[in-house]
Formats: sequence, C-alpha cells, structure tokens
Amino acid sequence: MTLRDDAIYVGSETGNPNNNLYFELKWGNRHGLVAGATGTGKTVTLQNLAEGFSDAGVPVFMADVKGDLSGICQPSEKQDFLVKRAEIIGLEEYPSRAYPVTFWDMFGKQGHPIRTTVSEIGPLLLARMLELNDTQEGVLNIAFRLADEEGMLILDLKDLRSLLISMAERSSEISSTYGMVSKQSIGAIQRSLLRLEDQGGDKFFGEPALEIKDLMRTDMDGKGDVNILAADELMNSPRLYATFLLWMLSELFEELPEAGDADKPKFVFFFDEAHLLFDDAPKALLEKVEQVVRLIRSKGVGIFFITQNPADVPDTVLGQLGNRIQHALRAFTPKQQKAIKQAAETYRENPKFEVADVITELGVGEALVSTLEDKGTPSIVERALIRPPMAKLGVASAEAKRMALQADGVGGKYDETQDRESAYEILQKRAEKAAKQAEKAQEVAEKAKSVKKKSNRQGVGEAAIKSLVRSVSSSVGRTIARELIRGVMGGLKR
Repeated sequence: MTLRDDAIYVGSETGNPNNNLYFELKWGNRHGLVAGATGTGKTVTLQNLAEGFSDAGVPVFMADVKGDLSGICQPSEKQDFLVKRAEIIGLEEYPSRAYPVTFWDMFGKQGHPIRTTVSEIGPLLLARMLELNDTQEGVLNIAFRLADEEGMLILDLKDLRSLLISMAERSSEISSTYGMVSKQSIGAIQRSLLRLEDQGGDKFFGEPALEIKDLMRTDMDGKGDVNILAADELMNSPRLYATFLLWMLSELFEELPEAGDADKPKFVFFFDEAHLLFDDAPKALLEKVEQVVRLIRSKGVGIFFITQNPADVPDTVLGQLGNRIQHALRAFTPKQQKAIKQAAETYRENPKFEVADVITELGVGEALVSTLEDKGTPSIVERALIRPPMAKLGVASAEAKRMALQADGVGGKYDETQDRESAYEILQKRAEKAAKQAEKAQEVAEKAKSVKKKSNRQGVGEAAIKSLVRSVSSSVGRTIARELIRGVMGGLKR
C-alpha cells in the first residue's frame, strides 16, 4: 500500500481494504470531533491523528487524561492484535517509530511545570474557575482595574490575595470611585481562592509563564513536536482543567498571525473530555468558546474535541466541526437512543447502510468516518476499521520518559520557579512604610503631649520657692502691720 503525503491515513472501509480513508491536511484547521463510548477506541484514533500531524511537520497538543498516551515517545511493540489489524486493512508495511514528545504537568510531577499569570488569564476565566456570582465577579474586575491603574502586576495567587486585603481596607474609598466593594464579597472571593489553592491551583499561577512558541516546535527531521499534558491528577479539578485549556486557545488566537488557506495547519489542539468545558458553563463563557473556535482557524489552528457523545458539545460549536470520527454509542436508555438519532442526522448519508443502526453495531477500533474534501464539503460517511498506531500503544517506560524530558530542551526554562516584584511585594512595602510613618507620628504626638504637660505643671523646687516667698511675704507683712499699730498706740499713751 502506498500512502499519500498530503493526508493522514485513517483506515480502510470495513470489508473493503482497497478503499483507504484519509484526512486531508489542508482541512486540518476546520476542526473535528472524535466521539464514542468508553472502550470503543477513541484513544487509538487520537494517537493516529497526532502521529499523522507530527509526520507532516505539524506540532500538536493533547491532554493525557488516562495516562495512556505517553507511549507515543516509543516505537510500537506490534502486539498481535495490532499486526492482525494491519493485515486486515491491507497495510502491508506496518512501520514502527517513536515521535518527538515534550511532557508537561501543571503540578510538575510527570513533566515540566506549565504556568501562566493571574493577569494573563484575566477576570472572566478566573471568575469561571472560582465559581463566582455576578456581584463577586464585578469586585474581581475592579481588582484587576485597580492593579492596572496603580501599576501592580498580579502574577500569582498571593498577589491577588494581598490586593483583595488592601481593597477591603480601602473599601469606602474604592466604592466611591469604582462602585460598591463590600467586605462580604471580598471574603467570598478569598474563600474561593483558598479552595482553588487546595486543589493545586496555586501551582498553575506564577512565572516563568508558558510561551506558546515552545509548543510549536519541530525536531531535526522535521516532525512536529507532540506536547502531552499529564491530566490524570488535573481531572480532579475539572474547572481548573477546562479553564486552562480555554486560556491556551485564547493565547493561540491572540499571538498567532493570520494564516489564510494553507496546505496544512500550523498547530493542532486535541481537547479530551470536552464536556468538562461546557458543563454548567455560563452564557458569557460559551460565547467566548464559540468565538475562539470560529475565528482561530484563520490563524491556522485546528481543534479536535474528544468526548463520549456528540451531544456533550453545544450545537453552536458542533456545527463548526467538519471532520468527524464516530465510534460506537450505546442505546440503553431513551435519552441515549435520542442522542444516537441526532448524531446520525449530522452525517452525509451512505446508501450502503443506515447510520443510526450502524452506530450501535460498531466494534472496538471501528468507526464512522466523514472528513472534508474537495471545496470543504463533508464526504459521504464510511464505516471503517481504524489503522494501528506506529508508536507504542499505552504508557511509556520510566526510562523513555526520563530521556524525553532531558532531550526536549525546555527544562532549563520552566523547571525553576521565579518570583519577581509584583502586587504582593509592592503592597507589603506600602504597609511597612505606612507602619513606620504611623510609628513616627505616634512618637511625635507623645513628645508634644509630654512637652505640653510639662509646661502646665510646677516642678518640686519651683513650688518650694513659691511657697517660701508666699510665706516670707506673709510674715513680713504681719510684722510691719504690728509695728505700725504699736507706734500709733504708743503715741496716744503719751
């Protein structure tokens, strides 16, 4: 079998190995969906797509939710079931190869730390992460505005906490300028920050912040770098996970120039467990997701949502996903049956079968495939056996991961935390300066009070002298008076 260079080989039509199915690279920025119930083969499909993009020189980013994508840094072990699948689909030459991988981990345990600053993530996404109500979100917006006007960077959570404490102390002044800032709202935000910190969110905020260009690299052979985020622990904090990935999309949109139509995308982003982004999301956030998905393709970025059911993705976003690979769905409840019917209606019909019936019959590693072709129109849906991956399927060995971490060239940049002057340090200096001024003012006041008391009080010596003078004056007066009286009386006797 001779494979095409301008497309990713997905697999072959079930029962017809001569009909090879491809994913056109030039439509890689038109986004896609990989859906299916647990255990139906979504992870293998995801790995195949990542390998295909990497072979074409396109860097990719994907979250490893279950910890079984790391094997892509090692060649395939060609287990019997993989070799058998290659034979069934007519893949005569089943190559085995490793791919360039950079491992990331927000908690710094299984990869390089991945961080951003509080300022960069902004009040909207942070409010979503903290589950704030409208009033509390308004106070958070004021905090960001105040920090900007007073020239204070908000890099990590201690910066934000210090700023909120300062706002509470200045609540009357700030309320008159920006609007009502109550200590109750500030207290609620502080409690939410504490919960986020308990979930490990404090490790996400700080410096050095991730530079998007470090995700968009190729190796010496021209293969795109495969960036893998260890998300097994991160999944315990679904809001942190969803907000982080949405922030990454926003950064890609803001930093990348317009790309126009190209032979292949610049970068491809795989969003596993996509329902976490949309569950209970406020309208403002959903609108932002829809906007980013709609506009980011002009920057040459493709987004693939991986989830169990297409219904997990809002219609406004689902309508923009032109490339679809649908693994089996189960119909155990009326709700699931309705979801299957809705999913079937989104495909271009194939006269060979009924899509709604086939979705429930698909075996493991089998899927319905519909990709964009010609002028960007969806192809007729085909029932296909997915090809086996060329890299190892499953978890990489500890030694392979260690070697990948040493060879990727970014460890020296991100492994050590930095802590430059920001809001926390500035407010601390202000507090120390204010404390010294208050202490000095107190000393001056006490000295002035002491001087005043001294001026109004007689000393012991002064009082003795005054008493003596009064005594002497009184005695002299009495003597003179007696002498005068005696003189007068003596003159009368004569």
